[in-house]
Amino acid sequence: MQALNNKITLITGAGSGIGRALAIQLANQDCKLILTDINNAALQETATLLPNTGELLLETLDVASLQQWEQLKAKTMATYKHVDILINNAGVALCQPFSDMSLENLDWLMNVNFKGVVFGCKVFLPLLEKSPDAHIVNISSVFGMIGVPTQSAYNASKFAVRGLTESLHQELHETPINVSCIYPGGIKTNIVKNARYFEGPDGITNQQDASSEFANIAMTTAEKAASTILKGILKNKKRILIGPDARAIDWMQRLLPNSYDKLLRLGLKGKQQRQRLKTT
Repeated sequence: MQALNNKITLITGAGSGIGRALAIQLANQDCKLILTDINNAALQETATLLPNTGELLLETLDVASLQQWEQLKAKTMATYKHVDILINNAGVALCQPFSDMSLENLDWLMNVNFKGVVFGCKVFLPLLEKSPDAHIVNISSVFGMIGVPTQSAYNASKFAVRGLTESLHQELHETPINVSCIYPGGIKTNIVKNARYFEGPDGITNQQDASSEFANIAMTTAEKAASTILKGILKNKKRILIGPDARAIDWMQRLLPNSYDKLLRLGLKGKQQRQRLKTT
């Protein structure tokens, strides 16, 4: 993408975290923003934080609903006619061993994390095709690179986003639409606090403790993550790694594709032992 200025940009999950940080930074670029979130109160709060009162469309959106996506498309067409940037950021987490996981919870997560991205790309592709310089940004995760215990549903959704995005990058290669897949490491957001949480990979079963632990080890702020994404868009990067932990995990799975799990188990075993010492 040649420049961000004045681009018509749609962001899902703009009520908090990376989505909110992206909205604020793009507002500084005088972008025309279409901000969505399932939490309307959080979305309204984001609007109050924007540095200017440029063109703004706020819409409550459940990304798992194709009907709501179609309704958003109709409103967008009535206002802007096309879209320059689509950022599929909305996501949820589920922390539980696969053997204990209900299919209902699995469906909930896959509908948001994967189908939400599919619907966004499918519904808004015709509007992106009307732009002379467009970009699709899909948020995967370092858990779209490696498998982690108690994260089977989240892993599955983020590997799926990765596969979809890499295929789209190939299909749209000779069009004005660039495609980026984002691989955040630990980002200081409320994803664990808002998760359906039963047990984490480190053995913690109390969600409040898990959220505090995540906040302590997360290496990157949402603002830094947003800045990295926007720099990647301007460079038309296919893969955008966020945080030193993401870069380390990327190298680990490249160098040790058949044995990284042994290192992971050792690290998690050490954390579990330290956790037991804290509670005794």
